[in-house]
Amino acid sequence: MSFTTPPRPVDVAARFPQLAPLTRTATRLHPRPGSPTAHDSSVGGPLLWPADEPWPHCAEPHARGATRRVLSPEDIRLLRRIQAAVASRRHLGPPASRPTPEELATEKRILQGRTWPEGPVPLLPVAQLYTRDVPLPFTPPGADLLQVLWCPFDHPTHPRTAVFWRSAGTVTDILDAPPEPPAIKSQGYLPEPSVLAPERVTEYPAFGELDQKLRQELGDPIRWDGSCPAAPQESYDNDLSTSPGWKTGGWSRWSLTDPAPRSCPECGTEALPLLTVATLEWDAGSESWAPEEERTNPTPLLPGTPPANFTLIGTARGSNLQLHGCPADPSHPHIELVQ
Repeated sequence: MSFTTPPRPVDVAARFPQLAPLTRTATRLHPRPGSPTAHDSSVGGPLLWPADEPWPHCAEPHARGATRRVLSPEDIRLLRRIQAAVASRRHLGPPASRPTPEELATEKRILQGRTWPEGPVPLLPVAQLYTRDVPLPFTPPGADLLQVLWCPFDHPTHPRTAVFWRSAGTVTDILDAPPEPPAIKSQGYLPEPSVLAPERVTEYPAFGELDQKLRQELGDPIRWDGSCPAAPQESYDNDLSTSPGWKTGGWSRWSLTDPAPRSCPECGTEALPLLTVATLEWDAGSESWAPEEERTNPTPLLPGTPPANFTLIGTARGSNLQLHGCPADPSHPHIELVQ
């Protein structure tokens, strides 16, 4: 499996040479549903977790808020299997294309929900990245594996993440059956197991992170030599600067707030983008980033799934959760940024 990002509509660094020194390489992960193992880089797949190392739990309080119904991970997997089964029969037409009485009864039972969990909650795997597969912007000495998990409840508006670095070669006995939370705040907090197809792309800072002089030049139609987009700032942010979707490295993608400094809370070093956990691989404003292969042979999605939501996650009302880390010492606490 491989995916190819189309060339950008404009070679922006050729028109604005001041951007050239600001380039960064990002690695788009292109997760697609699959069956990864603990020895694979993945989203939502099994982790290479040592059998003698305790599985991480969240011991913080979990406020119920307006949510009254919660489901277990197995509940959610079963619902997805039913949805996939119904979708596979759609071409047959009614009545075969409709849910069976057994499927409807199972859905009704599941949607009655589970008891809200009490006490510490086991974390869920979000991503596992081997450096042999996925270039990372920084790694601790001796580490070749990044593992990200999260608590499947809001803290306060999105799942709280935990980052682990390790050397894969030191893990000889793997934990076969890690614990799972008895319930999850949202179905979108359980990533669908997905394999990756890493692809390196060039990025530039978001418009708001550029200095004032360069912003003025980008907004001047004359500087575009007759090819100025109708909305230069919007076009630059959507199509020319930062790629959407799951990725490592690169620049931060801003959509909800203006850019703000990100400093390591431990030492004050500028924190750099480590991993972007994305609800969508692209949207209506960033369709130019859709891989060429998806245009000719789209990946199937479950009914009702928004376009380009292959991992079936949804964080902070469809936003992205960006993790920033300290390049001076990756063991320092990371920063979570919702955009």
